[in-house]
Amino acid sequence: MRTATTPRGRGTAARSPAAAPPASPGPRRGGRIRTHLPSSPWLFLAPGLLIVAAFGLYPFLSTVAGSFTDARTLTAGQFVGGANYRELVHDALFWTGLRNSLLYVLGVVPLLVVLPLLLAMLVRRQIPGITFFRAAFYTPVVASVVVVGLIWVWLLDDRGLINALLEALGFGRVGFLSDPWLLLLSAMAVTVWKGLGYYMIIYLAALANVPRELHEACAVDGAGALRRFLTVTVPAVRSTMVLVAALSSVGAFKVFSEVYLMAGPTGGPGGEDTTLVMLVQQVGTGLSGRVGYASALSVVVFVLTLGLMLLVLRAHRTEER
Repeated sequence: MRTATTPRGRGTAARSPAAAPPASPGPRRGGRIRTHLPSSPWLFLAPGLLIVAAFGLYPFLSTVAGSFTDARTLTAGQFVGGANYRELVHDALFWTGLRNSLLYVLGVVPLLVVLPLLLAMLVRRQIPGITFFRAAFYTPVVASVVVVGLIWVWLLDDRGLINALLEALGFGRVGFLSDPWLLLLSAMAVTVWKGLGYYMIIYLAALANVPRELHEACAVDGAGALRRFLTVTVPAVRSTMVLVAALSSVGAFKVFSEVYLMAGPTGGPGGEDTTLVMLVQQVGTGLSGRVGYASALSVVVFVLTLGLMLLVLRAHRTEER
């Protein structure tokens, strides 16, 4: 025990060891609090994984298994191996549907990659009344595809508004809905018209990240609007263009509603406008529907769609290298 002089210097006061301040705890390693729940992230992911498994994985596996049976709507069917796939190869309607689906991709995707980009650049300008046009361009996106399809059917009918205008201008009526090729082109136009606003929003988000200084520097160097678009805008949004190409390719290859509404459930005259997804619906529905054969068609559509999307992504990676 030590002694210390009091303030008046007359004596000493004892200092007890118990009066010493408590030692502070050592610093935690890494500044983290360790938990005893190593599997806690999976607890949060479990509800979402269960939903994906119930509504995605299980139906897919069930479809793959059903493609090897001769199941019908009211019967379970027996295992037939690859008979459905062999029949599919020799089915003329399958090749017609594949042709139309690929033509749909070739006709729709380039337009949905380029036109929404030009539209996005237009609506970014400070023009009087541009807010109205932004909303107008996006309106078809929120509208029901059934409503949109019926509107275009009424417009393109033999006695519709467009034919009435053509007749008033001295031209003859055009069979937009009776000629197989014109009907397919009309359905493509509806798909493009409905998708413009959706992809325009995606491009607007990408254009917001393009530095304005790059455009100003090019303008100072004497570059015109077209050159600035090709050398600044396009490279800056190239990744977004690939995303739009992939999304629109999948949507175009799996088109159903537009062609169904305009061509009818049979796919137009002689089924010439039938797409692959329409063929799945034709074969697999009804009391005598061939569920097994429709499952085989669905598996083929899935594989082709996946391959198409991977082809687009691979082309982008090759270009980057």
